[in-house]
Amino acid sequence: MAFIEAASPHTMNTYGRLPIALSHGQGVRVWDINGKQYLDALAGIAVNTLGHNHPKLVPALHDQVSKIIHSCNYYHVPNQERLAATLAELSGMTNAFFCCTGLEANEGAIKLARKYGHDRGIARPEIVVYEKAFHGRSIATLSATGNEKVQEGFGPLVEGFIRVPLNDIDALKAATEGNKNVVAVFFETIQGEGGINPMRADYLQQVRKLCDDREWLLMIDEVQCGMGRTGKWFAHQWAGIVPDVMPLAKGLGSGVPVGAVVAGPKAANIFKPGNHGTTFGGNPLAMRAGVETIRIMQEDGLLENAANVGQHLKGALAREIGGLPGVKEIRGQGLMIGVELDRNCTVLTPRAAEAGLLISVTADNVIRLLPPLIMTQAEADEVVTMLVPLVKDFLAQ
Repeated sequence: MAFIEAASPHTMNTYGRLPIALSHGQGVRVWDINGKQYLDALAGIAVNTLGHNHPKLVPALHDQVSKIIHSCNYYHVPNQERLAATLAELSGMTNAFFCCTGLEANEGAIKLARKYGHDRGIARPEIVVYEKAFHGRSIATLSATGNEKVQEGFGPLVEGFIRVPLNDIDALKAATEGNKNVVAVFFETIQGEGGINPMRADYLQQVRKLCDDREWLLMIDEVQCGMGRTGKWFAHQWAGIVPDVMPLAKGLGSGVPVGAVVAGPKAANIFKPGNHGTTFGGNPLAMRAGVETIRIMQEDGLLENAANVGQHLKGALAREIGGLPGVKEIRGQGLMIGVELDRNCTVLTPRAAEAGLLISVTADNVIRLLPPLIMTQAEADEVVTMLVPLVKDFLAQ
């Protein structure tokens, strides 16, 4: 069979793509258009919760496609209410707004915070955000993001953000001291694009208390670290707290674009008709994907699996490469793992793909593993068997 080149000459050049085009998948494995097999340890960047071609999800989506794919939000969509009620139950919150992406969910959270401020008579609301954060690439979410490299060339950025370091409650208090315009604190429980950087449980509890004391909204971006990836539905639940606003996306629809802004009592009724909206968000196909994803996760015990397999994978990596010169830290929780090296290691993404393993490198020096939540311990061992020699060879160069 002749080799088929993977190329996209008419598509805008916005991604540093590998020369790979995927054709199909099964479980945690995918094949490209030339028949090469890969072990998927990235899951479309934490999206393919149930892996590929899941035997319970695919028939449900086929059924929905044969009925109705889209209806606009002039009408009720029964599975919107069903999914909203489920998310409320799982989170301890009360209401949800549905969109298509994490960017939109984060944009919605920013709008909620600003409206919350205006409703309280604050003319120029300000939101606390974090160093190394990543919330999206729209102008507002880019402004909330803590990465000058992705912001470059898009100024002037949106005002109204105060940036602080991670896990430092004194720095947060100092940065907001006497500022009557602050309306919210906004962060990822575990920063994904920033390098798999977790917020400590005690810090999360301190911020929750500070927000309560000062009547701020606590807004937690669970777009990448949520939906069971760490072994709980949402990563902040390890700290025993409940946010006021929680953007979700990525794993919520197992590959079908689904985003959500989940809100508790403090924020659930801020938006009124006409304040916010979307054409595609909450459509019947997307909502069926969300409902079925959660149902299958519950039936198949995928939270427990993510916790156990993630612990096994992290432990195996620590044993094999944890003590090597050049390996700074192996961190993360559940099936969200980062291996920080002491140098730029972006070359490992194409090298791993060549070896048949799909990973990514984020923050230039952190190997990021985000496999489907269906991954078994045996498959995690395969990841280790493939990745470890690549890391050792790279560090030896």
